[in-house]
Amino acid sequence: MSLPTFQLLRPKTLDEAVSLIARHDGVKIVAGGTDLLPSMKQKLFTPQYVLDLRRVSELRGIRSTPGDGVAIGALTTLSDIEHSSIIRRDFPVLYGAARTVASPVLRNMGTVGGNICLDTRCLWYNQSLLWRQSCGFCLKKDGDLCHVAPSGKFCWATFSGDTPPALLCLGADIEIAGPNGVRRTPLSEFYVNDGIVRLRLAPNEIVTRLHLPEASSGWRGSYQKLRVRGSIDYPLAGLAVALKMQSGRIEDARVAITAVNPAPFLVKDVDAHLIGMAPSEGLAEQVGELAARTAKPLTTSALTPEYRREMIRVFAKRAVLAWVN
Repeated sequence: MSLPTFQLLRPKTLDEAVSLIARHDGVKIVAGGTDLLPSMKQKLFTPQYVLDLRRVSELRGIRSTPGDGVAIGALTTLSDIEHSSIIRRDFPVLYGAARTVASPVLRNMGTVGGNICLDTRCLWYNQSLLWRQSCGFCLKKDGDLCHVAPSGKFCWATFSGDTPPALLCLGADIEIAGPNGVRRTPLSEFYVNDGIVRLRLAPNEIVTRLHLPEASSGWRGSYQKLRVRGSIDYPLAGLAVALKMQSGRIEDARVAITAVNPAPFLVKDVDAHLIGMAPSEGLAEQVGELAARTAKPLTTSALTPEYRREMIRVFAKRAVLAWVN
């Protein structure tokens, strides 16, 4: 499969990038290219222009500011996050998520901004043009039927990024630049639970940074991922847990899931069950039940929805029990 014809735009500054994307219609942004370029080869996207951000050095790096937390540039590679002493020490749930993405070679190229903005995936969508044409296409691309849920008009393609659930647990904010300036919003408000719409991001806007609050520094955490192969594969179910512990008891807690809905989600009411409690088998069962209820997987992958939902339950229990004793 070959790439479609396009014009490459290569800005050197953020201001230049914003100006270019405002002047040209039909622009796709490429950072590491590990998600966009394969999709372009499958003719899922045929943009007239591709905006390459790799020369915009101001969007790289991890900076810690006392009293303000940690800022991560959108072009920071997943390998840089994985090998950052700050992230590994203070935000272990993000470290755990970043190191599970694909393979070392792809983590060297892939960026955290790209991982946050991944296109949603589905067994009926992520195929070659010939394959999709033989099935009459799908609701997400060129068709009018969702093969996953044929009776409806909703796209169930799943969001399959690994770092967003960890970032949601940490209470991260996202910074976005556009023609009207820079805006900052909670990452939890950035996603749309729709396989087609996906993100609250205008066509002329660029994700520039992530901000991790200082209050989340030092929380214990882990990320667990279901995939067919031990490397390369996207998650078929993923769960992040972050706990603030004091004297063996939980002071605050967050759980988030990915790859089982069209958007990553924080699991509601987890804090009501966990705060003030010591991790236990019974508590782990309750959290597992809450997480499984939030998961709504359908037949968007080769594994059954029932198995993926059950693994969310199992992952939640394991994560809570990891802090017993």
